[in-house]
Amino acid sequence: MGTNIVWHDHKISRADRAKGKGQKPCIIWFTGLSGSGKSTVANALDVALHQAGFHTFLLDGDNVRHGLNKDLGFSDEDRVENIRRIGEVGKLFTDAGLIVLTAFISPFASDRRLVRNMFPAGEFVEVFLDTPLETCEARDPKGLYRKARAGDIPHFTGIDSPYEAPKRAELVLNTAELDIDQCVTELRKHLVDNDLIEQR
Repeated sequence: MGTNIVWHDHKISRADRAKGKGQKPCIIWFTGLSGSGKSTVANALDVALHQAGFHTFLLDGDNVRHGLNKDLGFSDEDRVENIRRIGEVGKLFTDAGLIVLTAFISPFASDRRLVRNMFPAGEFVEVFLDTPLETCEARDPKGLYRKARAGDIPHFTGIDSPYEAPKRAELVLNTAELDIDQCVTELRKHLVDNDLIEQR
């Protein structure tokens, strides 16, 4: 970072922006293997919260790699940078008073901890989609596991690159056992019970 960069304080505070939206900002961080249901569940929760009148924004792994992070590959180093950037963007969005949902494999515990530390206590909600590898591989919605098994995709999480499962996630969901509606119900209950959203 250059020495001539100075932080500029905004006249409208983070609290002012949240108050104007009538909600508490937070980031709901969906993590899990490819095919575990991260994007599907995050989208369903996003719709439910939007319909209830909350101000939300969803950051999805594939979509972000089409723009902001299109210069990154899938090496360990690039995965770290991918998550760091998403954390920074998520922080900006919560500063704007939004409820942010993210759907990223984010396989490394240290990266998720780095992002958690960007937010005030209680505002980072880690949701672990603890769906068995065999279920994810059987779904294989994008054909990625088949390609990884064939050696066409190196460094694929769960096959030849590790996934470090969260040990203390705020919420754990197994989409092999719960359908989408049940997942959304569990998520909303958690957010209400922890005073992150009001019952609507």
